[in-house]
Amino acid sequence: MTNSAAAAHFRAKLSFETDPSDVFADQQAGAAFALVDTRSQAAWDQGHAVGAIHLPTREIAARASAEIPHGTPVVVYCWSPGCNGGHKAALAFAQLGYDVRLMIGGFEYWAREGYPVESADGPVVRAADPLVAPVAAPSCAC
Repeated sequence: MTNSAAAAHFRAKLSFETDPSDVFADQQAGAAFALVDTRSQAAWDQGHAVGAIHLPTREIAARASAEIPHGTPVVVYCWSPGCNGGHKAALAFAQLGYDVRLMIGGFEYWAREGYPVESADGPVVRAADPLVAPVAAPSCAC
């Protein structure tokens, strides 16, 4: 028996969210999208996903149209699952008319899963957290 309300909820949720493993797989496949780090300059300098652009949430309304062509899919992230900054950024992009998804887990899980990170000083090399990193493949087999 299908629970149509639950199915509708999760279908909608999946259309507006993604995760680090899927974002990395999309990067590797050459998918066209803008990965946007919405944190502060200090956080960006400390470390960010390779391939991301820096656009703090409070600057999205003023800068997004000049830096990300309309029609470009956008994936946003903030610090972690304990932060709603990514949701605020996704809302700001949606209000500007962008097709936007939130990278659940944020930068924390990007780094913990072992995906490429760079800082203001260059590449950051660290071991993946074995409790969250993919075991055999870079994409989730969920």
